[in-house]
Amino acid sequence: MLELDTINSFYGRAHILHDLSLEIGEGQVVALLGRNGAGKSTTMKSIMQLVRAVTGSIKFQGHEINNMAVHQICRLGLGYVPEERRIFSDLTVLENLEVGRQPSRFGMPEWTFENLCELFPNLYERRNSLGKETSGGEQQMLTIARTLMGNPRMVLLDEPSEGLAPVVVEQMARAIQSLTRHGLTILLSEQNLHFSKLVCDRAYILEKGEVRFEGTIRELDQNPEISDQYLSI
Repeated sequence: MLELDTINSFYGRAHILHDLSLEIGEGQVVALLGRNGAGKSTTMKSIMQLVRAVTGSIKFQGHEINNMAVHQICRLGLGYVPEERRIFSDLTVLENLEVGRQPSRFGMPEWTFENLCELFPNLYERRNSLGKETSGGEQQMLTIARTLMGNPRMVLLDEPSEGLAPVVVEQMARAIQSLTRHGLTILLSEQNLHFSKLVCDRAYILEKGEVRFEGTIRELDQNPEISDQYLSI
């Protein structure tokens, strides 16, 4: 579904990603783990061409997406939920969702307000509230739901559990599990190892823009010294 081959990305003169390679198969949920500054968000932004990779190849469903515009990548069926959420604060929940609407895609479920409310019941209760009137957890739900209105085949989730209360984190985990049952492929960046274990099949651990571990969540769980070395604060 998604393949990155020896990506090198920079912010100005700062070299952030170093020959980074990863791949995500169709229907998988893969975690991109690492401490702050490890390069997780830069990886997401490089995939979406918000940060241009200087060298390397990025392919989505066999299409080379290097140097494509962001809107072209979205039209291919790749959705992105940024860490900053970026909801429209002066639009209602319903209006925010309409902004993200795209046609349905063959072989994938068509997301509507009704079935999104089954996934995130809070959104129905807050449907006429302005974005700025919703809580942090509701804003995260809204951002994911708005991306789903684009009927993507794959979604990039940047730190979906960050700053959320434990009860909301559990709700978010159940929602992601539901998305995989609908056939969605997901790459999520996380610092929360517990959350990743709830929803992911495989994981990559980044440190200073390089892959330090690649394997299944089970393999990571069986080798606590790896998470102690690269994820402990």
